[in-house]
Amino acid sequence: MGKKVVVFAPHPDDETLGCGGTIAKKVSMGCEVAVAVMTDGRHAFSQLFGLASDPSPEELGEIRMGEVARALRILGVRSANVISFGFEDATLAKHNTEAEKKIVALLKDFSPGEIYLPYRKDTNLDHRIASKLIHDAVRKLDFSASMYQYSIARRFARLSPFLSCLLNPIRRNLIYVDVSQFLKQKQSAVNEFKSQTTIISSRQHRPVMQNVRRFLKKREAFYVR
Repeated sequence: MGKKVVVFAPHPDDETLGCGGTIAKKVSMGCEVAVAVMTDGRHAFSQLFGLASDPSPEELGEIRMGEVARALRILGVRSANVISFGFEDATLAKHNTEAEKKIVALLKDFSPGEIYLPYRKDTNLDHRIASKLIHDAVRKLDFSASMYQYSIARRFARLSPFLSCLLNPIRRNLIYVDVSQFLKQKQSAVNEFKSQTTIISSRQHRPVMQNVRRFLKKREAFYVR
């Protein structure tokens, strides 16, 4: 059996978009992978489109948790290793103490050799808070696991890859994982997130994510500092 790996996702889909290929690769190598989904993502439509119904936030939360369960099954993660922290989307700032306790408990119980987490400077607040809580928990535990930060919403993400790299001040701290053999598997997993990549409400005027292709590269990038 390979080493244990824990992936932290602030929202359902972050883990697949940010490191779905790496998850599939680790599973193929015999690693035991656990994924902690920290919030249910229920407020994506209300925040972006002002929608409180069709679906309601509660309904969207259930939809998204179902999507992530199916996506991770495609990537090879056992259902028993998909852990929901149960927080509402956009509320991590209000639950710092409780969230950190859950992180500490998972790390103690699972004892991973590698930790994948959101980039500490992503533009999304939940991502930044999650990253800080995870880093704080690791320091408190004096944990020796390798840590890899994946970025979903970095500052220059909408620019061309060349300009994004040029303007990224810490590009020297990036490492890349070749996931070319697992790209089709990742694509299939991404396709499960229909609530984010298609129009599912009669009141939507566009999908939540309009450029999913930028997450479907032959290499996945991680910040190591």
